[in-house]
Amino acid sequence: MRALITGITGQDGSYLAEFLLEKGYEVLGMVRRSSTESFERIEHIKERITFVQADLLDQLSIINIIDQHKPTEVYNLAAQSFVPASWDQPVLTGEFDAIGVAKVLEAIKLVDRKIRFYQASSSEMFGKVQQVPQTEKTPFYPRSPYGVAKVYGHWITVNYCESYGIHASSGILFNHESPRRGLEFVTRKITDGAVRIKLGLTDKLALGNLDSKRDWGFAGDYVRAMWLMTQQDEPDNYVVATGEAHSVKEFVQCSFEYLDLDYKKHVITDPRFVRPAEVDLLMGDPSYAREKLGWEPTITFKQLVQMMVDADMERLSSD
Repeated sequence: MRALITGITGQDGSYLAEFLLEKGYEVLGMVRRSSTESFERIEHIKERITFVQADLLDQLSIINIIDQHKPTEVYNLAAQSFVPASWDQPVLTGEFDAIGVAKVLEAIKLVDRKIRFYQASSSEMFGKVQQVPQTEKTPFYPRSPYGVAKVYGHWITVNYCESYGIHASSGILFNHESPRRGLEFVTRKITDGAVRIKLGLTDKLALGNLDSKRDWGFAGDYVRAMWLMTQQDEPDNYVVATGEAHSVKEFVQCSFEYLDLDYKKHVITDPRFVRPAEVDLLMGDPSYAREKLGWEPTITFKQLVQMMVDADMERLSSD
């Protein structure tokens, strides 16, 4: 089996690459020639990956690598994935997260329709939620350019599946974190900030809306669900979540308490970090994924927070 992963240098790409290598796959990692992104997350497996150069904005480059390397599975994880940045760069976000998906699917349609395709959809598509918890049938109401672009990516995947018989599945993944999460994301900002305060490197942590609630799981668990989707006889769409919602404030409390700190003495609210259109509550119902894929999360919310704090403590203590 040969898998092509777009976005292989990201959090999910690195965990998926590890997982597939353990399964005996040959792993192809798509990278951009102009990319300034580091290979830090995959440094330990870099020698076992074949890197291929292409860009989601360049249709022909995608066609060429699929034609040349003949993957049996394609996992499209590449995206402009930071929600706040999508307000600053809404057009670029649309080109990567919406049109980029269509370009990969079009390449599969043209080269080999037997390729199995996974699309990274997002709980941000639910936005202003129409029901709680959210299921595969919940209507979308995105509240950011990122969420809007992901809705296009989701539906174009369904369209190519139904129109051309491509085994194309979407995973509607709720928030999933790890020590490999980028420092710009709120969870990593919290654990990094808490550790810096513990070590006396700073005294304050500025955050936005502490009342937002999210369904947080471990990224290493969630890539297993991606693979399970491509192994099914029939393609489908699945919510991947824990079924629990926790507020940003709870994430803060859990991080600071683990370090024996009182968050109220250090955390301040900064209006600069509040979204133009807030998403107040995201909580998924993973029962369909449990039933059809046999998938269950293995890491609890508390374990996830402590894992991230431990990793940041190790990193910052050794600097």
